[in-house]
Amino acid sequence: MDIFQSRTHNCGELRIKDIGKEVLLAGWMENFREVGQNLGFIVLRDFYGTTQIVIENEEMMKTVKTIIKESVISVTGLVRERASKNLNIPTGEIEIVPHKITVLGKCRYKELPFEINRSKEADESVRLKYRYLDLRNPSVKKNIILRSEVIAALRKSMIEHGFLEITTPILTASSPEGARDYLVPARKHPGKFYALPQAPQQFKQLLMASGFDRYFQIAPCFRDEDARGDRSPGEFYQLDMEMAFASQEDVFFILEDILPPIFEKYGTYNVASKTPFRKISYNDALNVYGTDKPDLRIDLVCKDITEIAKKTEFDIFHNSQNTIAIVVDNCELSRKKIDSIIKEAEVQSGQMGYWFRTDNDGKFVGGVAKFFTPLWESLTSELNLKPNSLIVVSTGNKKSAQKTAGVLRNKFGQAVPGHIQKERYEFCWIVDFPMYEIGEESGLLEFCHNPFSMPNGGLEILEKAERGEIDPLAIYAKQYDLVCNGVELSSGAVRNHDPEIMVKAFELIHLGEDDVKKKFPAMYNAFCYGAPPHAGIAPGIDRMIMLLAGEDSIREVIPFPMNKNAQDVMMGAPSTVDQSQLDELNIIVKTGKER
Repeated sequence: MDIFQSRTHNCGELRIKDIGKEVLLAGWMENFREVGQNLGFIVLRDFYGTTQIVIENEEMMKTVKTIIKESVISVTGLVRERASKNLNIPTGEIEIVPHKITVLGKCRYKELPFEINRSKEADESVRLKYRYLDLRNPSVKKNIILRSEVIAALRKSMIEHGFLEITTPILTASSPEGARDYLVPARKHPGKFYALPQAPQQFKQLLMASGFDRYFQIAPCFRDEDARGDRSPGEFYQLDMEMAFASQEDVFFILEDILPPIFEKYGTYNVASKTPFRKISYNDALNVYGTDKPDLRIDLVCKDITEIAKKTEFDIFHNSQNTIAIVVDNCELSRKKIDSIIKEAEVQSGQMGYWFRTDNDGKFVGGVAKFFTPLWESLTSELNLKPNSLIVVSTGNKKSAQKTAGVLRNKFGQAVPGHIQKERYEFCWIVDFPMYEIGEESGLLEFCHNPFSMPNGGLEILEKAERGEIDPLAIYAKQYDLVCNGVELSSGAVRNHDPEIMVKAFELIHLGEDDVKKKFPAMYNAFCYGAPPHAGIAPGIDRMIMLLAGEDSIREVIPFPMNKNAQDVMMGAPSTVDQSQLDELNIIVKTGKER
């Protein structure tokens, strides 16, 4: 048996100038088409492309007929000009006439789970189980290539901006950072556990306290969260960065300098926001767009019509705390289509939506029009209504009405022509996040987002809240989100680097200095030795690639993603382990009635 050593060319390389050359290619036999007694054509595929192999003699035909599609073969032969050229592929002007074909890796299954070049049409569970076949599809593979190119570009740009790449630990201590930890039992310390980091948050702040000025890494993060279209369960990667002696504006300047060129070069669209990016306060984002991650490509806005709606005879509007309307001009959607979009929005938001429209004369028709017709004059004036407009309405408490309005805005903005400038990347900063909120489950004051953020107003504002002079809910944090096309790419903040301010911030949620020391011992102690003001951010790599590739699911840009239930169906994870391993780790597994 011949041992394969090398190849002279790859399958995307040969051109008309190579006619007459003796070459050795290797790859997967994508297809074999027999068109005559001793005439057939092989499509040979490797990472770089495809090349046509023409079979013209009986002996070679017998050899090829025994080879199953997707077997790996090597082909030695002569390059010649194709009679029937295919200018849709780079190698379409040439073909190879082989005098030797060798099977390097035999495919033993005549039936594949799916056609390789149509794998994206297969059920996702089958694609994930046979991901190594799915990745052979060039349209799937290109997203992974894009991922590599973008990460390389990000790394290069960060280094050019003076950042030092430093890796931080994967095995660390559990800390309350908003999501469930993945725990790892410590064999040498029975009953104790490491945690996989939800983010390198504490370590990067400790690096600032250690005297490093600019840090970054392409950081793996681990969170036991449910999957969404833009969130993969288990693990994800982020461009983690931190800067000493930095303000919010310093962080903005860095990312505004780094991201637009990368999005313009590698994106599906080649237009990105000019700098500086637009800044929108958290409250304004909710009031105007119904969400804190607005898609600014859409020109629709939310309008509060609560006081007008309370005058209707429809109890749902009359008794509602908040009613929000969105006007969609020049809407020619059918009633059936409008109802369908509203039902989709209801599934996403968990709340009902309503609609009516104006006819050619500007009168209200369809949907819930009869309830608003008595208020035609005031509503037409308030919303500046024009003929042939659609008005979609959400109602409920403020939070639910805004959430529903945000979903409706996105749905109708994308469905009605003229309301979205789709082929561009529109960035914005969401700023001035509330420091605290009332927990939905606890009913108590809790941190709204990041407990490590510096409050606007510092120690003084916290002391005023402690004395009851201001409502803690009125305190804002120096925290910011980066949003692109309705996708939250990143959260960041100016950090709370002063132990006194940190303790006071926790005291407002009834946790004292001892609690802070217990939960964050390294960071608290390090800050007591003098820490510089610092700020940072961490854009999500997976979400970034998803936007650049124009994909709707984040799983399309991850080499080996888990499914929606956090299972790796290809590797069979999570899985049971031998009892001997459990014994060594002092773990007892309880199942069924034992739990």
